Amino acid sequence: MIIPKTSVELDRMREGGAKIGVILKKLLDKAQPGVSLLAIEAYADQLIHESGGEASFRTVKGYKWSTCLCVNDVVVHGIPNEYVLQDGDVLTIDVGLLYEGLHTDTAWTKIVKSQKSKVKSERVKKKLGFAPESLALMNEKEKFLAIGEHAMWQGIAQVRAGNRVGHISQAVQKIIEGAGYGIVKTLVGHGVGRELHEEPQIPGFLKSPIETTPLLVRDMTIAVEVIYARGKGAVVYTNDDGWSIGSRDGSLTAVFEHSVVVTDGEPEVLTQPHVDTSGAGLTQAIQ
Repeated sequence: MIIPKTSVELDRMREGGAKIGVILKKLLDKAQPGVSLLAIEAYADQLIHESGGEASFRTVKGYKWSTCLCVNDVVVHGIPNEYVLQDGDVLTIDVGLLYEGLHTDTAWTKIVKSQKSKVKSERVKKKLGFAPESLALMNEKEKFLAIGEHAMWQGIAQVRAGNRVGHISQAVQKIIEGAGYGIVKTLVGHGVGRELHEEPQIPGFLKSPIETTPLLVRDMTIAVEVIYARGKGAVVYTNDDGWSIGSRDGSLTAVFEHSVVVTDGEPEVLTQPHVDTSGAGLTQAIQ
C-alpha cells in the first residue's frame, strides 16, 4: 500500500537526504586510485556516525555493511572488500541513511581517475563549457555515464502528482536504449521512507501501458534509480559472496539514483548535492 508522507516526515527526510547527499559526495571524492573499498566503507561508517543517523543498508537482513561498492561489471550489492581502486575503474557507490526513523537512498557512478586524467577532463570543460559538442570529446566510459545521469534526470522530471510511474519508466528507457545500452530489468527503483524499500516499484523500462502503472500522488517519496549496462543488461550473481550482482556478459555497469518527493509542480530532490563525475559537463552537456 502506498501512503504519502506527513509534513513532519517530509521535513525529516529533507534533513536526512541533505546529510546523505553530502556523505555520498565525500565518499566519491575519496574514491581515488590506490584507495581500497574497505577504506571507503570505513569512511562511510565514520560520516554516518557523525551525521547522527544510521546506515540504512545495515537494516537489511544479513547485510553487514554501510555501503554497496560496485566496480566495473558489478552493478549492485557489491560488498566492500580489499580491492584497491585502479586508474580507469568504474565505481558505483550506493548508500542510504536512516535518520529520525526515515530512510533516504542515493547512488552515483564515477570513473576513478589519476590526477593527469582529471587535468585533461578539466581542459575539455574549460574549452567547451557545457556545450553538446563535449559529448564528442568524451571517451566511451564518460559517454556511458553521461547518458545514465541524463536518463535519471529525465526520469525525475516526470515525478509530479497526476503522472504515473510509467512516465518515469518510459523516459529512462528511451534514453538508455536509444544510446544502445541495456537496462537491467530485474532491478528497479522503489518507494522509500518508512522502509528502505517501499511500494511502488519504479522500473527503468515500460512493461505495461502507462495508464495501468501506479499513480503518483503528492507527498509520495520514491527513489528514481537508473540501473544499466553497456551490454544487454542480463545479470548474474558474481564474486561468490551471495550478494554481488554483475552483468552476465561482463560489460560495464552503472547506477544513478536520487530520492525524490512528488509535488504538484517541480519534483523535489532530497539527496543533493549534484555530483559531476566525468569532468566533461555530464548533465548540462546533453540536455
